[in-house]
Amino acid sequence: MSFVIVYDSCVLHPNNVRDLPIRIARDGLVQVKWTDLILDEVFDHLRANRPDLVPGRLARTRELMVAAVRDCLVTGFEPLIDCLELPDPDDRHVLAAAIRSRAQVIVTTNLRDFPVERLERWDVEAKSPDDFVVEQVDLDAPAVYGAIQRIADRKEAFNETRVWRQSARRVRRTGRTAAR
Repeated sequence: MSFVIVYDSCVLHPNNVRDLPIRIARDGLVQVKWTDLILDEVFDHLRANRPDLVPGRLARTRELMVAAVRDCLVTGFEPLIDCLELPDPDDRHVLAAAIRSRAQVIVTTNLRDFPVERLERWDVEAKSPDDFVVEQVDLDAPAVYGAIQRIADRKEAFNETRVWRQSARRVRRTGRTAAR
């Protein structure tokens, strides 16, 4: 059985942060879990902070995230929520998902909201995204570096395409202006 991780919403909503953890999961280094409630938090945050993002594209991103990581959705965790105590009661669903999925780690930037003394009873540990990635590098550096390279290659291809499109638009505009 592979190492099971629950990603908190804070790890999934910045696009530049989300890419590597999802690729690590896709490459089979860990088995990643999240819930519809975690995804609701991700996309509520994006809608609130990025009103320029098109709702249809956000829905498509959510679908792609779920499709990208096999068996990622945890269900049946809801009855556990009220039994749990954390500094921020709104984070109990994340711990409940970890317990239900038998995750060993919750990856979160909100470490203070997941104190050791509240997690150890459930054999769950909270780690920052940075510590999680460093640990993955220690376990399988070529796989993690390969994932990083694929991200860089994709961004480079995207930027090249964007530059070409911008150049083509300028040429078309210039051509229209010159034709007048």
